[in-house]
Amino acid sequence: MILVFGQTGQIARALQELAPEAQFLGRADADLSDPAACARVITDHRPKVVINAAAYTAVDRAEEEIELATIINGEAPGAMAEACARLSIPLVHISTDYVFDGTGDDRRKPSDPVAPVNSYGRTKELGERRIREAGAIHAILRTSWVFSPHGSNFVRTMVRLGGEREELRVVADQVGGPTPAKAIAEACLAMAGKLADNRDCSGTYHFAGEPDVSWADFAREIFRLSNMDVRVHDVATDEFPTPATRPANSRLDCSDTAALGIARPDWRISLKETLDLMEKS
Repeated sequence: MILVFGQTGQIARALQELAPEAQFLGRADADLSDPAACARVITDHRPKVVINAAAYTAVDRAEEEIELATIINGEAPGAMAEACARLSIPLVHISTDYVFDGTGDDRRKPSDPVAPVNSYGRTKELGERRIREAGAIHAILRTSWVFSPHGSNFVRTMVRLGGEREELRVVADQVGGPTPAKAIAEACLAMAGKLADNRDCSGTYHFAGEPDVSWADFAREIFRLSNMDVRVHDVATDEFPTPATRPANSRLDCSDTAALGIARPDWRISLKETLDLMEKS
């Protein structure tokens, strides 16, 4: 049995479609603000694999709610990993490109030094360290710019704003790989299978959509595929100050994941599918 922490988030919802037989835990079943309770759930269920698809993801609010974000993103995954280590259960954990400082233009490798520039990134990096320290069989899957037909994400925001305005100013100096939630869910299940077959696969991996693109060009493609006549104006990050600093370079080197047979998805294909589903809903 697969035990999934998360129920309503983008990736958890995608997992429900792909693996409806799995056990999905919402906040009422396992509150990540109580790490010990998360560990007890694993001990009680004794699943074949655990996937942590839950997190504190409010990047700007994390600057104020540092303690809560630290518990949910840092301590809870550590407690899960400790329980998994005791029972020899593989753990797949979703992390983020925000563990890097976002400098330069190169794609970051899993082995590159981390240096998060905001509280959200620091709490996610803490979660990674706690998992490694626990000694669990694990796959930490760093991803970026998640989108789906559900929840809060850039695609849904652009479609909403595009229906209200003829022109939009969008940041053009941040570059990354938009990643469909469905593809991440598929990668999580694939990684779970890899860990079950070969525990030497344990480690940190990157998984993001391709090709890399700026937010502004991503927005243009959203409007093109939506047949929306919206003009996008390129602007710099410093013209849109936010409580949390965003990394300018979110490019991820996904070659280690590809070597396992998990290829980067073409976000343009998934974007079309996502927009079609949004239109039907």
